[in-house]
Amino acid sequence: MSAPTPYTSNEPTRAEVEAMAGSTVLEFGANWCGICQAAQQTIGNALAAHAPLRHLKVEDGRGRPLGRSFGIKLWPTLVMLQDGREVARVVRPGSTQEIADALAQLGGA
Repeated sequence: MSAPTPYTSNEPTRAEVEAMAGSTVLEFGANWCGICQAAQQTIGNALAAHAPLRHLKVEDGRGRPLGRSFGIKLWPTLVMLQDGREVARVVRPGSTQEIADALAQLGGA
């Protein structure tokens, strides 16, 4: 199994996110977060069943504008977007099915 993709500090702006066409999953977390690390296999399994799907892993924390604009409080948080609008959210996912249920809210996913 390959190492999970790290969270990036190079986040898009909220306006860029809202302009994204199609289905997108924003995953907020931090590379040093043990809960985020532990959830990676569950998240990866759920997203793999819905490929291809735009998945952006965004590093979150104090002073990070994108996470604040979505009201992120706990990590990891997955925000499902359809054409730039939030349609579902999963906070600290506990199962692949929990994520799959949220992904079902995406059109064409």
